[in-house]
Amino acid sequence: MSIVAPILIGLVYALLMSLIREPHRRRFNAVMVGGAGAAYLSGGGTGGWEFLFTAVLTYVAYRGLESWTFIGIAWLLHTAWDVVHHIKGSPIIPFAHDSSLGCAICDPVIALWCFWGGPSLIDIVRGRFKRSPAQDGVPSERAAGASASASASAGEPLVTGTRDPAVSGGTRPPSR
Repeated sequence: MSIVAPILIGLVYALLMSLIREPHRRRFNAVMVGGAGAAYLSGGGTGGWEFLFTAVLTYVAYRGLESWTFIGIAWLLHTAWDVVHHIKGSPIIPFAHDSSLGCAICDPVIALWCFWGGPSLIDIVRGRFKRSPAQDGVPSERAAGASASASASAGEPLVTGTRDPAVSGGTRPPSR
């Protein structure tokens, strides 16, 4: 079994979840991990412990409705349960012997994304390749602020609005 495929599945999961806006993304992921907690119930590979694990994971997933950290914890709990099932020979997909092992590799990738706050990977990629206004010949706000403060420190008045003689001092505050 290759470890590359489960890692890619975890990354694709995080990428697809990036299509959902916050706070819906966090809540949807809490529901997803809660459902993942019940995935082994039908197999019964660990007997009554399946019910206890499902109850614990359901509680942690419930707490995840308001916390990415709890969602990450839930995915790591599911990882541990995957390992137990792999060792016992009771895979999550009965006809795929290494499916629990694959899940145990995939789940920590998702957990790391959750511990990172479940950010939109699409927005991160867009931000990384986005052209800055300075590259387009437009000064950035930071550069404009720096030149304005330099002018003010040089004794020049700092004018932030448009000139209007009707307003005291000859400046009007910027319109909203």
